[in-house]
Amino acid sequence: MVEATGLSKNYKDFKAVESLSFRVDHGEVYGLLGPNGAGKTTTLRMLATLLAPSSGTATVAGHDIRKQPLEVRRNLGIVNGGMQVYERLTGREVLEFFAGFYGVEGRLFRERLEWVAGLLEMDGVLDKLVREMSTGMRQKVVIARSILHQPPVLLLDEATAGLDVFARRSLLDFVKQYRSLGKSLIYSTHVMSEAEEVCDRVGFLYGGKLVYEGPAGEAMSHGGGSLERAFIRRLEEVAA
Repeated sequence: MVEATGLSKNYKDFKAVESLSFRVDHGEVYGLLGPNGAGKTTTLRMLATLLAPSSGTATVAGHDIRKQPLEVRRNLGIVNGGMQVYERLTGREVLEFFAGFYGVEGRLFRERLEWVAGLLEMDGVLDKLVREMSTGMRQKVVIARSILHQPPVLLLDEATAGLDVFARRSLLDFVKQYRSLGKSLIYSTHVMSEAEEVCDRVGFLYGGKLVYEGPAGEAMSHGGGSLERAFIRRLEEVAA
């Protein structure tokens, strides 16, 4: 569902992402893991066609990010940590507004709204003003607006940033649910414990380079059951 080939992004002499190649299969959660500044957000922005690669390319749901940007955008959703929603609207009004960008209107919108409200347990959220919502409620609206068009690919970039324990738990449970629908997700984070719970395969990103890729269980075995220790050990091996 996602395949990157030699994906690179340069800013003058600084290489934010260098020759990145990886794939995400159907119905898989792929963890793009690394510290702040590793190149995770830059990579996702290129996949989302928000940044043009300096070299290389990628496909999303079979569509080339360079040649078919509109088709790419139609086939993916994005959830970032700290994404904002219009505070003077209700949850329902926010979702109806964003659904219109994807042609999800009328009866189809009502059907999708019922589907996403059930999936995210949005009772009491839809008809509340955003400015009156808790952080967890707002995050549910952010997620809902990203999946109303039922994209086959979902990008999550530090999506739990700033969330309390309950909202964080809700998001992690959602990741598992969305995967169970046969969707593909890239879960980008520096919080290794979250990746241990939800990811099928992981890629360790450091200094813009992919330094390890493999099944999450296999990676954890290299760190004595911990992705964090496995990540640090891999960096030590690369530096040796």
